[in-house]
Amino acid sequence: MKKPADPKEIKIVFTDIDGTFFSHNTHCVPESAVQTAKQLQQKGIKVFLCSGRNFYLIRKSGILNFFKPDGMVVMNGSSAIIGSKVIYRYPIPEEVVDKIILFAKKLKFGLTLIEEYEGHINMIDDRVISAHEKYGTRFPQPRRFPDHYDRTVYQMIAFCDELEESLFLPHLKNCKSARWDEFAVDIMPMDSDKSKGIQSVLDYYGYGPKNAMALGDGNNDVEMLHLCGIGVAMGNAVKAPKEAADYITDDIDQDGWRNAFRHYGIID
Repeated sequence: MKKPADPKEIKIVFTDIDGTFFSHNTHCVPESAVQTAKQLQQKGIKVFLCSGRNFYLIRKSGILNFFKPDGMVVMNGSSAIIGSKVIYRYPIPEEVVDKIILFAKKLKFGLTLIEEYEGHINMIDDRVISAHEKYGTRFPQPRRFPDHYDRTVYQMIAFCDELEESLFLPHLKNCKSARWDEFAVDIMPMDSDKSKGIQSVLDYYGYGPKNAMALGDGNNDVEMLHLCGIGVAMGNAVKAPKEAADYITDDIDQDGWRNAFRHYGIID
């Protein structure tokens, strides 16, 4: 395990949204997290949202009504935004998108393809409904997917079980998965994850990993917890991020986000 960075060196914070900064029990950002994020910014520490969602879905969630971040790493690290400027893009190769569309048609599972500003889903069934209800998210616009997809895709979500995943994943060239629900899994290039988007932001500002702190709770947060000088897992996190973290804070609804910064003495 890496040696955690000196908390005094932290200049930027990257936080996952769902289950980390935004509670799906209360359907809002805990007030303690809002105030802590603002305190960090007042101290000159930048705060970035780092999510599997794209900008459109983040805005629609209402999170930006609670807090104004300094920037965002979106779509599991395949794009990074500072202000109104996109500083990093890493789309999924067309042949990979076409291949998963083929499997979705053969195995009959729901598939969401997420673009820079919108997303589409091929079908809505009980598994799609279940996953969206758990996370309080809305369905993207339904669309019949052609055999060759004619748009640039940055993230793919397959609404399937682990058996179905095992049938198609080996056939997707240089791809990996990060499961976030019993019936939902993110599919991304092997060399793309949240840490790659974060690195682009660090490079933009001239920071190193020792200047960054990350907080997360899901399987798609593991790489960023490893990269950043301080990696924190929420008390409600699944197993993998807890194993990757330098510190495990309290549950999101027990002021875990704020308490992580108190633990390291970054705020009082």
